[in-house]
Amino acid sequence: MTQAHLLVEEGATPEQVDSVAENWGWAMGPFAVNDLAGNDVGWLIRKRRKAENYYEEKKYPSDVADRLCELGRFGQKVGKGFYKYDPKTRKRESDPEVHKIIEDVRREKGVNPREISDDEILSRLHGALINEGTRILEEGHAFRASDIDVCYINGYGFAAHRGGPMWQADKMGVNKIAKEINNHRNADNLSWPESKLMNQLEESNGKLSEFIPDTSNPSKRT
Repeated sequence: MTQAHLLVEEGATPEQVDSVAENWGWAMGPFAVNDLAGNDVGWLIRKRRKAENYYEEKKYPSDVADRLCELGRFGQKVGKGFYKYDPKTRKRESDPEVHKIIEDVRREKGVNPREISDDEILSRLHGALINEGTRILEEGHAFRASDIDVCYINGYGFAAHRGGPMWQADKMGVNKIAKEINNHRNADNLSWPESKLMNQLEESNGKLSEFIPDTSNPSKRT
C-alpha cells in the first residue's frame, strides 16, 4: 500500500493505480480494497505507529488517506472514501472532491505532480510485494517462497493465473526485479527497505523458489 499512496502523491490518481492493478489481474486495486476494508482501520494503525515513532526513519505515505479520514470518508460503509459509492449497488465512481484533496496535499508538501506510466505503477506495486516477500523469507517467517504466494493469492486477491509475486519474480528473473527495485530505492531509499536475500540472489543468479530459509528463530518484523 505504501507505493500506491506515494504514486498518488507523486502524480497518479487512485483510478489509474487501481485500473493498472485490476487490468493485470488483481481482484481489486489497492484503493478499492482500502475503501472496502475501511479507511479508518489503517488510520487508527497509523496514529498508533506515529505515537511509537515508527515513521522516524521511514517515509510517511498516507497524508491523503489521513485527510480523507478526517473528513469522515471511511469507505464503502459510509458511501465515500477514495471513491463515492452508489447506496444501492455500491458501484464506485470517481469523486472530484478526492482529486481536490490530493491536489491540496501535493501543494502543501511542495510536490510537483508528474506523469506516471502504467509500467512504473506495475513495477512499483509488484516490486514492493516481492521485496517484502524476500525480507519475510530471510527473517525466517515463511518456510518457502510459494507459501507467500499462497497468502497473496488466497488472502489478498493476487491474480491466481499469474502464480503469485514470488513466482513472477523467478519467471521474470530476480536479476531484473532487483535492478528495478534498486532504481526505485535510488529515487526514494526511505520507502524501499533493503533485502539482503534479494542482493544475494542477484549476485548468484539464484531463484527464490530454491532458497531454504532458517525458520528456527524468526527475527522481529520492522
